[in-house]
Amino acid sequence: MTKSRLDSFGPRFLGTIALLLLLAAAPPGRQPIGIFGDWGAFRDPKPRHCYAIAIPETRRSGEWRPFASVAHWPERNIRNQVHFRLREERAPRSPIALFVGETRFPLVAGRVDAWAPDARADAAIVAAMRSGTSMRVAWVSKKGKDRSDGYLLKGVASAIDAAAIGCARR
Repeated sequence: MTKSRLDSFGPRFLGTIALLLLLAAAPPGRQPIGIFGDWGAFRDPKPRHCYAIAIPETRRSGEWRPFASVAHWPERNIRNQVHFRLREERAPRSPIALFVGETRFPLVAGRVDAWAPDARADAAIVAAMRSGTSMRVAWVSKKGKDRSDGYLLKGVASAIDAAAIGCARR
């Protein structure tokens, strides 16, 4: 391959490598279901849950390893629960939002994690993710700086579906 061909191939290739490393670093008991574009799907046995997960498009420095996930918890009767891990602690009482295309979704957050406020919002976010090409989580850090992490959505629908099917089996 020529260098120019590698340059255009690079970001997607690095994302795939990162997901493969995520598969390899899975804790004991975690079962990989598959890799779908920029997303992976996994099953954890105890407590039983399955999820689609991705890392941000661009890796930036931070205190935590950020990710976006959509989980299914059969015993809790929870489907399509959206969860984000931030790379830096959020400023107390500061707003946090998810942008999928032009649509803004307010999130509820702890120190370094964020979720949809309810099941209805989870459903709306997942529907937007399924039809979108990218999304971005934006917040103000504890140090007062504007922060955001962007995620590509290629493969998200297949990963979410694979996670749902992975937890449908007993």
